[in-house]
Amino acid sequence: MEDAMPLSNWLFLAAGLLAALGLLPWLRPRRTRRRGSRGGFGRFLGAVALLLALALAGLGGLLRQYHWLTADVPVATISLRQLGSQRFEATLVRPGQAERHFEILGDEWQLDARVIRWTLPGQLAGMRPVYRFERLSGRYGDPKQELVAQRSVHDLREGWDFWEFRQRWLAGLPVADARWGSAAYLPMLDGATYEVSLNPRGGLVAKPADPRTELLLQQAGW
Repeated sequence: MEDAMPLSNWLFLAAGLLAALGLLPWLRPRRTRRRGSRGGFGRFLGAVALLLALALAGLGGLLRQYHWLTADVPVATISLRQLGSQRFEATLVRPGQAERHFEILGDEWQLDARVIRWTLPGQLAGMRPVYRFERLSGRYGDPKQELVAQRSVHDLREGWDFWEFRQRWLAGLPVADARWGSAAYLPMLDGATYEVSLNPRGGLVAKPADPRTELLLQQAGW
């Protein structure tokens, strides 16, 4: 059974009907328009209908954005294949881009990004958090091993750094609520696939992409 039409669509429909009714006094032929106070009163009602139409359309737009503000946006998937002891091949897939393969050392993978989150007016206007992936790296579960073991860090930044230009221009604008780094990490397990999402507050969130990965995590004690 199909879902019922959301409230925002009903508001848009009502706004359209009110707008049509509000325009009638101005669209009627001149010879059929009533003169005097009645004609002026009709145009007054038309203006009120147009204002109500704008208000309903605005409210519908806010409600349309509300669903997005409570949802995570998938930004990448990471699949893992074990090559040896604490050695894995990670396949990174991003929407609209070709998959990339990296060798990662350690027990856990970590994906780092820069994020700009907008203020509430910007969010309601449809401005999603802006992110840029910085690096994909491996980390060791034992902090002592982390200090001495071989590291693996892969640069995910683009060749031409337009980010700094945007940071300069957005730094003084009130629409930017916060600018910070965000990271997500989970254990590297042979055959595991993870989905990385950007949440409405601008943070990276990683979770199992399938039941097999969920089972692997449970078996690993996560």
